[in-house]
Amino acid sequence: MNKTIIVSNRLPLQISIEQDQLNVTPSVGGLATGMKSVHADGNGLWVGWTGITDEELDADLKKEVDAKVKDVKCKAVGLTQDDIDQFYLGFSNRTLWPLFHYFLEYTEFEDSQWEAYKRVNQKFAEVVLDTIEDGDTVWIHDYQLLLLPQLIKDVKPEVTIGFFLHIPFPSYEIFRTFPWREELLTGMLGADLIGFHTYDYERHFLSSVKRILRLDVNFNEITYHDRIVKVDSFPMGIDYNKFHDAALEHDNPNTEISELQKRIDTHLNEDGDKKLILSIDRLDYTKGIPNRIRAFEYFLNKHPEYKEKVRLVMLAVPSRSGVPQYQLLKKETDELVGRINGEFSTVSWTPIWYFYRSLPFENLIDLYTSSDIALITPVRDGMNLVAKEYVATRTKQDGVLILSEMAGAAKEMNEALLINPNSFEDFASALKKALTMPLEEQNNRMKILQKRLKRYDVEKWADEFFKTLEATNKLQDVVVSKKINESLQNDIVEAYKKAKKRLVLLDYDGTLVGFKDNPQDAKPDEELYGLLDQFENQNNTKLCLISGRDKATFENWYGNKSYDLITDHGVWMRERSQWTPLEILKTEWMTNIKPILETFVDRTPGTFIEEKEYSLAWHYRTADPELAQIRTMELNTVLTSMVANNELSVLQGNKVIEIKSSNVNKGRATTQLLMKEDYDFILIMGDDWTDEYMFEAAPDLATTIKIGYVKTKAKYQIKDPEKVRALLKQLV
Repeated sequence: MNKTIIVSNRLPLQISIEQDQLNVTPSVGGLATGMKSVHADGNGLWVGWTGITDEELDADLKKEVDAKVKDVKCKAVGLTQDDIDQFYLGFSNRTLWPLFHYFLEYTEFEDSQWEAYKRVNQKFAEVVLDTIEDGDTVWIHDYQLLLLPQLIKDVKPEVTIGFFLHIPFPSYEIFRTFPWREELLTGMLGADLIGFHTYDYERHFLSSVKRILRLDVNFNEITYHDRIVKVDSFPMGIDYNKFHDAALEHDNPNTEISELQKRIDTHLNEDGDKKLILSIDRLDYTKGIPNRIRAFEYFLNKHPEYKEKVRLVMLAVPSRSGVPQYQLLKKETDELVGRINGEFSTVSWTPIWYFYRSLPFENLIDLYTSSDIALITPVRDGMNLVAKEYVATRTKQDGVLILSEMAGAAKEMNEALLINPNSFEDFASALKKALTMPLEEQNNRMKILQKRLKRYDVEKWADEFFKTLEATNKLQDVVVSKKINESLQNDIVEAYKKAKKRLVLLDYDGTLVGFKDNPQDAKPDEELYGLLDQFENQNNTKLCLISGRDKATFENWYGNKSYDLITDHGVWMRERSQWTPLEILKTEWMTNIKPILETFVDRTPGTFIEEKEYSLAWHYRTADPELAQIRTMELNTVLTSMVANNELSVLQGNKVIEIKSSNVNKGRATTQLLMKEDYDFILIMGDDWTDEYMFEAAPDLATTIKIGYVKTKAKYQIKDPEKVRALLKQLV
């Protein structure tokens, strides 16, 4: 039975050693909850670190840990203290975390930490590969394991892999500063489906893939080697019923009241008009906590009538206390709270209640249900589930959520009061509006929010991801249905050897050689000359190169060779070293079209014009991909109105737009070539849109092969020019 393997930095377990006794308890939290049903499935397995370093475990304890972890369907990855220092506290939290949250000033780029990151990702890969089998599905989570998808795919290409990033993906302008950007993107592209919380993060990722790796992106699908990688957004939900039911139980008069709730009730009973404003975060610089405190001070100064009427209840959960930035943040927060409380406090009122600790679940419910307003204002946040938890606990459908527009949750919670977390004026206006909002409006906003969050909870999030992953897997089957495997290749070779009259018709750029930034750099190498000469020297074999290249270029490259050539998409043909025109064409139109192309060259850095005898080509391989995408649409629009009356065609090639006579294409040239002889073996290979004309013109007996895994009329597909040469070598 196929397995589903979940991989995250930490296992969903709390493991501790006390007096040589091992204690193992399940974790509670978004990911652990969301993956609960997947993990509980018959063959689910969770791979991750236990939280205990190798140095803390002797041989006996390690066996006991492994056994207890195995009992709850988990498998441990062993990490040393150095791994934790360099990989987790170092690269993950001093490089990736600040960079992806737009805090460049906190971002460190240390080679030793990068090496540790690669090493630990490899450790995870080895544990996964030790248990994985073909047909299994792997779901990898978060920024600590960005290299893992490709490490697994390299060894197990048939395994289906999903990856989900739980933090923002930064804009291209931020991500491009990262020294190992290509390696990180390549690592992620080992997955078949890559998920993000919001469309913005998805869009940023696709932009970086286009601009850095120069890969083709069609909507949200990336063509990568012999696969299609799908990218989509899945906003993570919460266990809605858990929070809602806990709030209902909290309201039950028979439920025992906690000490925290008693203190809150005392405060509220002192004056019925008093309002509680709740703030809950990890103490992290991405949460904007000092800014929030200053904004609250600004509000009290702007609206002094609310002094002694409102109280900010601030829970800051300790986080990464060993990292210097977090230590400074704690110091700044403590000083701000002390100063503001010192400035505004009265005998009976303290404006800020500040807790620096973790609270048990029951106390969180106390805070959620008792607070009139939730103030959730991170300066950058992947999702922020606290905002959703607050909404789920509002059993009377009252209360107001003030939410930063920089949180991922803001994309699906428009009924909250959305603010710019950097604007004190936004803070003050939103707080005033929340404090004076009529109950009917509170109810209307909360009903809509609750309906949405209940419908799209954390289990729905996991289910939607898996459904999309399954659909992506089926998409791969379609893409590779024509893929040449070893058996097919052997059949082609056998048919070639048995044939009495053979035609080998080969495109050049993208087929025999890879693409270059400058087309003139794609000259034939000695290996290619030798390979083509072998075909030419075989009996009963006709070799012909067919290309959009101009006659002069091919004469320069192959003038001393005897094999046949077709150039300019089918205008000229050379047989037995003699050139003859296949078409008689006009060229007057070029003087009208060239100035238009020159205008686009001026407006699009990195582009240039290639002027051929019978066509003009606008190359944009080195241009910014997103700008080039806009310019190609503009140019196509301009040219469409001009070519219709001049019997011209606009060809969209691989990073090139070519204008030529509509009477010319490779299919017409192929037909003329086929009419001259009766062949019992025909091999036609090409990579471009223009080569589809050849595939259409080919008879049924022909073996037609498309280079690259895109939609085609060819019978078969092969990966790249390197694989083409390997096949040709096998033929000769």
